[in-house]
Amino acid sequence: MAPTDPPPPGGAGRPDPHENRRQVLYWRLLARLSGAEEQPALESASVAAAEAVGLPPAVMDPGVSVDSLVQRFPELAADLEGLSEVAGDGAEGAPAPDAPVGEQEVRRAALMSKLLLNVFSTGSGNVTAEQLTSWQSDAGWLEQAYGHAPGSMRGRPQAGGLAGTLGGLEGDLVRRMRLREVLADDALAARLTPSMPLIEQLLRDKSNLSGTALANAKALIRRYVDEVAEVLRTQVAQAGSGTVDRSVPPKRVFRNLDLQRTVWKNLPNWSPEDQRLYVDRLYYRRTAKRIEPARLVVVVDQSGSMVDSMVNCTILASIFAGLPKVDVHLVAYDTRALDLTPWVHDPFETLLRTRLGGGTDGTAALEQVRPKIADPRNTVVVWISDFFEWNERTVFGGMEALHRSGVRFIPVGSVTSGGRQSVNPWFRQRFKDMGTPVLSGHVKKLVFELKNFLG
Repeated sequence: MAPTDPPPPGGAGRPDPHENRRQVLYWRLLARLSGAEEQPALESASVAAAEAVGLPPAVMDPGVSVDSLVQRFPELAADLEGLSEVAGDGAEGAPAPDAPVGEQEVRRAALMSKLLLNVFSTGSGNVTAEQLTSWQSDAGWLEQAYGHAPGSMRGRPQAGGLAGTLGGLEGDLVRRMRLREVLADDALAARLTPSMPLIEQLLRDKSNLSGTALANAKALIRRYVDEVAEVLRTQVAQAGSGTVDRSVPPKRVFRNLDLQRTVWKNLPNWSPEDQRLYVDRLYYRRTAKRIEPARLVVVVDQSGSMVDSMVNCTILASIFAGLPKVDVHLVAYDTRALDLTPWVHDPFETLLRTRLGGGTDGTAALEQVRPKIADPRNTVVVWISDFFEWNERTVFGGMEALHRSGVRFIPVGSVTSGGRQSVNPWFRQRFKDMGTPVLSGHVKKLVFELKNFLG
């Protein structure tokens, strides 16, 4: 070592014990996740590392859920919630690579390895309702560690990243669960927590359910619909809408008084002798919004890759159907099209009538949409799909004809809470050339666009 080099963290010639402990924890995590046989020496060293920084041995037990851990050791809740400060590469608060590793970093490493092992080590074989619920809770803690609300990162497996991985894991657990047996038992069904993978499985299997199992499946779907609807209603209420209708005279009430304009317009009446401004006219703000009857046609691809969009758009269409002077129509399609407009006010009943899966043929949907357009310039067509069509040119030609007729055409890649989308590049480029680029898949963006048109 050169004389100018700083001594190692633990002192000259001595390794840093905290760094050693952190390395032990990570090696043990990698060994567990890789499926290697349990190594007693590594396990005991990991328990010792956790105890050395004041953590209970239960942190190293993957059989203990995070909820149980926090229930037994409430002080750990703050540590778990604080993990968001260092989760991810380069996150604020993370120590520099050459910084000495302290006790707090070892605690964080132990707790993060606990979350990762509980969530990513899902084993094999059948899954019980209790195990699924426990996993969902553990995944919620991991999402929170990355600064997200529990449940918000569990997107489709196709979404990629951590969201897609969590969605894929949850979907696999649901598939491994004997769902029909669970649904047939009221007590077991009550333990299930509604989520997108579970709702997808219920919708796919609903034709095979009857009696108690079907009733419990419907109850779970309704719970999920109500929860999502609550969020979407808030987003619709918060989105700005409408333009001021200048043909309507302003209401002459105090709350509409435009004080700045009133002063400016009456400045010629200023009296230097009296040091007063004499007002001979008051000016008021126009606040009336132009509200015209509008027709909203929502077209949703119900093929297997678009399940979450089907659920979100069905609920969203029902919310807009409840607004005054908005005529909402809903069409779902795969290789055939289904007009769901008679049930658009009830998303629960609408979802029960869907047929998930199959291919994609937009020409069937176009046949349902065209008769619904009576006044093109007062109509918006929202088309939600990944646009992987077998008859691309014919489908796009029909969409282009709608756009040229004066219809406000809004193509959307998907409608999810995370905003991730996968769109056929051929369609994406042609929509851009047409002047109607594919809208971001985030549901908030779609709400904003629709409120602006319908306002």
